[in-house]
Amino acid sequence: MFEKIKIFINEVKSELKKVVFPGREEVVGSTKVVLVLVFITAFFLGIIDLVLSKFVEYIIK
Repeated sequence: MFEKIKIFINEVKSELKKVVFPGREEVVGSTKVVLVLVFITAFFLGIIDLVLSKFVEYIIK
């Protein structure tokens, strides 16, 4: 049991050495892209919500 845990931990350490973490510039760039896409999506969904709510309000009256 403990031998399997030891092997697992050694494999995890070995795999972590292969990981390449992004640099600061790449993280900042990706963050900007995500924020822009979030705002575009929020704006689009807000417009759709406004149009559909006006449509439903028109049908109800």
